[in-house]
Amino acid sequence: MTYGTMIEALGAPTRRAIFEKLAEGPSSVGALASGMPVSRPAVSQHLKALKDAGLVTEKRRGTARIYSVDPKSIAELRDYFDRFWDVALDAYKRSLEGGDA
Repeated sequence: MTYGTMIEALGAPTRRAIFEKLAEGPSSVGALASGMPVSRPAVSQHLKALKDAGLVTEKRRGTARIYSVDPKSIAELRDYFDRFWDVALDAYKRSLEGGDA
């Protein structure tokens, strides 16, 4: 997966809300849909987009599908953003030292 795909997947407010609920713990489509202002089929479509982006995983438990945040992808995404943080801190340090920002 590319970082852009992951970031785009989180761009939709409902999809981001679903992802944030999954960050609290694994959940079924039905449980996720019960707390959302959209239908169960819409939640399923958002979960498919999150899964296609590599942000969530799906496991079967009996007849239910249980979705979870994929920690590997989250670590990769965090590493991506950490690079920007390092650049920003270096620029800030240079500005304090009187160098070019």
